[in-house]
Amino acid sequence: MTADTVTDLFEEHRPLLTGVAYRMLGRVVDAEDVVQEAWLRWSSADRDAVREPRAFLVRITTRLAIDRIRHLQSRRETYVGPWLPEPVITEFGPAASDTSEQALLADSVSLAVLVVLESLSPLERAVFVLREAFGFPYAEIAATLDRSEAAVRQLSGRAKRHVEERRPRFDVDPAVRRDLTERFLAASSGGDLGALLALLAPDVRLVSDSGGKAKAPRRIIETADKVGRFLHAVAQARPAGMEFSIVELNGGPALLTLVDGKPDTVLQVEVREGRIQHAYVMRNPDKLAGLLGRR
Repeated sequence: MTADTVTDLFEEHRPLLTGVAYRMLGRVVDAEDVVQEAWLRWSSADRDAVREPRAFLVRITTRLAIDRIRHLQSRRETYVGPWLPEPVITEFGPAASDTSEQALLADSVSLAVLVVLESLSPLERAVFVLREAFGFPYAEIAATLDRSEAAVRQLSGRAKRHVEERRPRFDVDPAVRRDLTERFLAASSGGDLGALLALLAPDVRLVSDSGGKAKAPRRIIETADKVGRFLHAVAQARPAGMEFSIVELNGGPALLTLVDGKPDTVLQVEVREGRIQHAYVMRNPDKLAGLLGRR
């Protein structure tokens, strides 16, 4: 196998490897580190003994991601305020041209699902991602994790029940979400508190992630009145020259604000019965830096 072939094979599978690592870890930089380590192991492996490069690379990446999760757990315990995944631009290419596959990929990378995955054990998370997001057969997952197929089926069932019990139920129509995002922007920009409150479900929840590096609530805000007044106050205090755009993040529309040309805030809403049920606000600059230049 020539050096060019080695590189080409890896690059062919890089999107899959990055997708697996990101869903397991929730941060692009961690996913990229894992994929880079997978490349180093692939480039130095005895490739003559590798019958299926794709399976080999997924196995390496998954195991490295599990190790990284265990390493990061202590860091998450000292994280300031709520933790949210790093937002990513989502553009599903020809491999996901089928509408049903696009919906599956978008759901598996949604903030709501990624937040719930954080509560799974590393092995459960790996099985859930490989099975539910990418459709790997149980036998292949078993080989990847060096577990029996029966054990993997048990892990899969437990993880799936956990996710189904904890994930909020939202409407997934992207047109409805975009419409509400645009109406939210109009109401907040215009200082119309009444119009803003009308968009919110009575039991709406707002979760902010700043990591202690930007101004944001360190506790979840609940109820339409409290969330609406908070967002209204933030909108009124926005700095001059702030720019707004709606971008596709984590499988759905999101509001991105720029200050002096740099990403400042991402807001993404989840919708149920025509109203905003959940709002995610991301202000940790470390998690927003990757959006610069990718719009």
